Amino acid sequence: MASKTLNIAIIGAGVVGSSFLKQLASVKSQISYNLILLSTSRKALISKDYKPLSLQSWESDLAKTTEAPLSLDELLQFLKKSPEPVIFVDNTSNDSIANFYPSLLQNGISIATPNKKAFSSGLSLWNEIFNGNESSGLVYHEATVGAGLPIIGPLNDIVNTGDKVQKIEGIFSGSLSFILNTFSSSNQKFSDIVKKAKELGYTEPDPRDDLNGLDVARKVTILARIAGFKVESPTSFPVNSLIPKPLESVSSGEEYLQKLPDFDHEMEQLKQEAAADNKVLRFVGKVDFPNNLVSVGIEKYDVAHPFASLKGSDNVVSFQTDRYPNPLIVQGAGAGADVTAAGVLADVFKIAQRL
Repeated sequence: MASKTLNIAIIGAGVVGSSFLKQLASVKSQISYNLILLSTSRKALISKDYKPLSLQSWESDLAKTTEAPLSLDELLQFLKKSPEPVIFVDNTSNDSIANFYPSLLQNGISIATPNKKAFSSGLSLWNEIFNGNESSGLVYHEATVGAGLPIIGPLNDIVNTGDKVQKIEGIFSGSLSFILNTFSSSNQKFSDIVKKAKELGYTEPDPRDDLNGLDVARKVTILARIAGFKVESPTSFPVNSLIPKPLESVSSGEEYLQKLPDFDHEMEQLKQEAAADNKVLRFVGKVDFPNNLVSVGIEKYDVAHPFASLKGSDNVVSFQTDRYPNPLIVQGAGAGADVTAAGVLADVFKIAQRL
């Protein structure tokens, strides 16, 4: 690991952020670092003299502090003056912070983050982030797709070593994986499974935020861009929502769940049609170079296909390339605070090694 001390600044101390802080505290021997800033949207701990903040008492310290968070410009000035190299850890899904990445990177500040917004919004932001010069900071974002699963790293290796991607195919949503895996392998109604997924915490508070497919579209956008597909945005290609049209505009998640049973017959019909062909339903993102196509939606897979045997809320991705005509498959837990935080922490280590 890095021999010199690094300074780490963290924004976000929610579910993923808390898990990240606990994991960071437990690996002090792996990396020599000082925590110089910990901020939420409402308050902050800031080391004015760049001496280490406590990782043991951060929760109580944060609860007690009356210090307001820095503006993004103030944050940049604070990090620029750091006597040691800085790794900025963004554990939020905030648009404004994502849009500020180029300014941080241009000033030599490195970034580790699970924030998908920076890498899946307009293509111009992606270009700004990755078209830096030699003095720019480093940016790692493994946890933006598949949490801690090794997806982005291997794909970068495939591309950087001159292999040619033919097709990327994957199940990138833990919530939709759970819903369709359960639906395909049981006699439960689709609406009951969606309610169960929400109760288990697999979906967003409004399940439509998962079922509209946009989160999967963001992840597919990221992988497509790494592979060389110039995707303009997550809404620039076909995304097949699982929300019945009449329920897209209802006022709340509660109302959506209340009315969803009226549409169970639609999903049941799809399931029966698939079963008649010895297939199961899966919600899949695809990047298909030979056909010049990026898409997200429901697909039917033969029961012998690796995607058909998926269990629980696991993610799976298949890379078919010139060197891997028989696809390289990565599978495992693709959601959850601990695995997401571990993905971010692994990125911090990678940056530390290079700094």
